[in-house]
Amino acid sequence: MIHLKKQYRFFVQITAVSVVLFSCNVTQPYVNNQQVSDHLYGDATADSRDNIAVLSLKEIFKDPLLQDLIAEGIANNLDLKTAAANLKAAEANFVQSKQAFLPSLSGNASAGEYLLSNSQASASQIYQLYALSSWQVDVWGKLKSTKRSLYASYLASEAYQQAVQTQLVANIAATYYQLLAYDEQLNIVQQSLEVYSKDTETMKILKNSNVVTGAAVVQSAANYYAVKATVPDIKNNIRQTENTMSLLLGRTPGPVRRDSLFNEQMYNQLSIGLPAQLLANRPDVKQAELQLRSNFEQINIARTAFYPALTITGQAGLYATQLNSFFSAGAFFANIVGGLTQPIFNNGLNKQKLKVAQANYEAAEYNYSKVLLTAGQEVSNALYQYQMVDEKASSRKEQIANLEKAVYFTKELLKYTSATNYTDVLTSEQSLLTARQSAVTDKLQQLQAVVNLYAALGGGWK
Repeated sequence: MIHLKKQYRFFVQITAVSVVLFSCNVTQPYVNNQQVSDHLYGDATADSRDNIAVLSLKEIFKDPLLQDLIAEGIANNLDLKTAAANLKAAEANFVQSKQAFLPSLSGNASAGEYLLSNSQASASQIYQLYALSSWQVDVWGKLKSTKRSLYASYLASEAYQQAVQTQLVANIAATYYQLLAYDEQLNIVQQSLEVYSKDTETMKILKNSNVVTGAAVVQSAANYYAVKATVPDIKNNIRQTENTMSLLLGRTPGPVRRDSLFNEQMYNQLSIGLPAQLLANRPDVKQAELQLRSNFEQINIARTAFYPALTITGQAGLYATQLNSFFSAGAFFANIVGGLTQPIFNNGLNKQKLKVAQANYEAAEYNYSKVLLTAGQEVSNALYQYQMVDEKASSRKEQIANLEKAVYFTKELLKYTSATNYTDVLTSEQSLLTARQSAVTDKLQQLQAVVNLYAALGGGWK
């Protein structure tokens, strides 16, 4: 027992001396040198207020039916569930990395009879029962860097799940608004068909009165059928968009409950905050930065491979050649061994690993910069789209009002004067139909601009 204590003290001393002699700055602390430009949003005016990404879903999307669809999507979307499963795997890897600091422990029990082929002696019996423990001393910080790398990967997986939810919320809202737009287009076409059907009957009456020719009658009918031919396309768009929504919600294809386009209340206090806030709000920016951090720690891990590894192993148990003496005091044995393993020549494998880790870190830096630039572009695009649609809203309103008058005046002139013909009526009606459909597109673009800006700033996952 005294001899065992001496061995124990010896290896403690060896470990302490190894740490003192060999400890140096093998691993480096991570520092994020990436800068977020104040002009990331281009010429868009940033302010110090919190951007709309901090607002809840219900503050941005006030339609209760849309709120229900978003809640259903968050609960059932398969991409989001896949991201959650990947997060569990990343968490398991991180938890295991913390256990690597502890010694391993295993037990072994064996009994056997051994007989040499050239020996005349009787068979030898051996009985063993022992525990084996091994402990890797983290002299160079390899285990710490591994833990930090896996923790960053875990947080990156969490950020990825948040990014999936952000995109899911945006996709559900955009698809919902697209459905409302198709409904409104179908409604406009059906209203126009009623008008064009009456026009055809009017043209027949005017022909019988010799006010118009037969050409006006067939032109009127052709106009009616041309518009009617667009109905199946709109209905097909509605069905396919409903199916897209069903996929986002994780359900089989079916109808989607919804309101009407011009009933939608649009959030219009669009504060974009400062570009630096993207680091806290936008999940894919956080994910890129965390992946950069994980790759940096991989460089640290690769560096430690050039230095000796210190491992301490110990055994303790019972050993005997006779079963009746197995539990006697003389059957007990114990040992403790410390070893340093220094790489000398391994075909350049350690250098290759270090170069790969450094290249991966460099690629992660470029990816982080790209993600930031992409985020700035998306914010700028969405904000400018909203502003431009808002700018043309009054012009579109005036256009429709004047076209409605033009349709009325040309129809009245057609009845009482030969100064006009049905081509003028047809042209004004087609222009009015196009303008009304453009008004639907304008409203859709404005709603989608809010959705895009909310997602671009990182909203939807909180």
